[in-house]
Amino acid sequence: MLLKILILFTSVSFIIFGVNCLYSQKMVLEFQRYGLKQYRILTGILQLLGSFSLMIGFWISPFTLVGSGGLAMLMVLGVIVRIRIKDKPYLLIPAIFFMCLNIFIFGASLIHIM
Repeated sequence: MLLKILILFTSVSFIIFGVNCLYSQKMVLEFQRYGLKQYRILTGILQLLGSFSLMIGFWISPFTLVGSGGLAMLMVLGVIVRIRIKDKPYLLIPAIFFMCLNIFIFGASLIHIM
């Protein structure tokens, strides 16, 4: 039950992140600050795909692995970008949190599938 709640929380969060990434002027400016403006649309699409994959995983288990693994990788890259641009350490917290959460979901789902 806890795993399903975490999956739902992550899914909803990444739907919000993905939509913001695609349509928010703030995110346009953030990606320019990161030096990655050409990857904003791709990032938003990947966030939405990861979220939808997690949701499909409620019925087709392997989708949970794909979604959580992909989102964990996006967050690893997010942490690297923030370190590279020398953001303040507290700005790393959301990316690290969602990276760890998706790694946990991936591991727990892998155990559940086996």
